[in-house]
Amino acid sequence: MTSQYETYPLEIAGIHRDLRLFAVKPNIKIAILNILGDTELVQAVSKALAEKLRAYRLDALVTPETKSIPLAHALSVELNLPYVVLRKTYKPYMGDVLHAETLSITTGETQTLFLDEKDRSLIAGKQIALVDDVISTGSTLQGMRLIMEKARAHIAVEAAICTEGDRAQWMNIIALGHLPIWIDGKEAE
Repeated sequence: MTSQYETYPLEIAGIHRDLRLFAVKPNIKIAILNILGDTELVQAVSKALAEKLRAYRLDALVTPETKSIPLAHALSVELNLPYVVLRKTYKPYMGDVLHAETLSITTGETQTLFLDEKDRSLIAGKQIALVDDVISTGSTLQGMRLIMEKARAHIAVEAAICTEGDRAQWMNIIALGHLPIWIDGKEAE
């Protein structure tokens, strides 16, 4: 069956995927890496990222809800570490939360990240890794950083499966690959 969509080929951790291109603004497209349900890819990238993170002597992993949760879970198994999910909606059982706002490139809307009160003790004063599936604009990453500062956690490293867009901006991110963006139909870094 042939796809009716434009795609971008991605080779990562020995796995090939054709990522669908998606318009996020007029004349701007990105390749969508959706790891939800892709056990083969999640396992492969988790093993590869774990090897890069072992040297950091981490106490915990922190990830935003939703698409990066399988990655954080598989990494936690590989590294034998707990992980914390920063939620995108507040639930009363979460208690006295810490929060920060972000702007999602895929939805184009402001979102709020919440750190559940029960998870603070897992990260306060600890060495943590911020983990996401794709880091693009940096808005989610900045929101995660703000919450870690409020929680008094030490960010030892920031990691993702892929960075996206301005490659120079993400030189300090541990990533397995990089995705371009397309402006007016032309690939841009």
